[in-house]
Amino acid sequence: MIDTPSVRGVPGAPTDPDRGSGGPVIETRALTKRYGAQAAVDRLDLSVPSGSVFGFLGPNGSGKTTTIRMLMGLIEPTSGSAHVLGHRMPRAAHTVLPHVGALIEGPALYGFLSGRDNLLRYDAADPTADPRTRRTRVAAALDRVGLTSAAAKKAKAYSLGMKQRLGLAAALLQPRRLLVLDEPTNGLDPQGMREIRTLVRELADDGATVFLSSHLLDEIEQVCSHAAVMARGRLITQGTVAELAATTRGRLAVTTPDPADAARVLKEHGVTDLTVTDDRVTGDPPTTDLADLNAALVRAEVRVRGFALERASLEDVFVELTGEGFDVAG
Repeated sequence: MIDTPSVRGVPGAPTDPDRGSGGPVIETRALTKRYGAQAAVDRLDLSVPSGSVFGFLGPNGSGKTTTIRMLMGLIEPTSGSAHVLGHRMPRAAHTVLPHVGALIEGPALYGFLSGRDNLLRYDAADPTADPRTRRTRVAAALDRVGLTSAAAKKAKAYSLGMKQRLGLAAALLQPRRLLVLDEPTNGLDPQGMREIRTLVRELADDGATVFLSSHLLDEIEQVCSHAAVMARGRLITQGTVAELAATTRGRLAVTTPDPADAARVLKEHGVTDLTVTDDRVTGDPPTTDLADLNAALVRAEVRVRGFALERASLEDVFVELTGEGFDVAG
């Protein structure tokens, strides 16, 4: 884990490199990382707007973590460029990283120390952190990620989900201009995932830009304002979540107590990829007028309780763009 505390409001701290620039918080141009003949990241052009919750989406092995490691200056790109908070990385790391909180590939913890003592040690290593408010800030960070009751427990006894929470707490010891979170809900149960999503929204409301890497499409869709889709090291598409969904026609959904008859009629009228679940039939709609399709159901005496074209999901977008399925459950 990288813990690079923000220095906002600290006497003698460097000026925020992004403040007032109005440009993208993260911007890459033809960013490439090769290992031998293998391109882990291939000519990536990425633009992350200030104030966004930006979902960096792709299957495991698609190049997300390699990209993040280049953005944070942990590895050098083979070619291309990466700018974070308006400065070129990795050469501007000393200027940029004090304004970034990051959780990459899981937190690095001292197992023999308690959760609270791990955070105290992280904070003490930050030359800009005020020691007079250290314990108060540590307590606040633990509370924000729901670890107050486990603060005295040794980190080696933490579950994977608790370790993820502690890593997030370390990234929240100071206010942040940019938070970079690599699979932050890894190891969390459904309730923990909901809590982290709520926290991410709160951080964005407080003015931070959140760059959130995940292989969970539903996670990105629920919390992010913008997203980029990676596959096999290449950028497939990027934009607002609404824009991405608009590029793909949604699924037709019919609710009826006669699902078998409905599926038969829909198939006869060009609806493909039909799925029947209880009283619900969904499928890819034909190009014909949907009003005519609804009328055909009525003529066949199918009792229609609901008939709608649902907005395409990010899963639909991914399948449409790549022709591949996607692991939505992790």
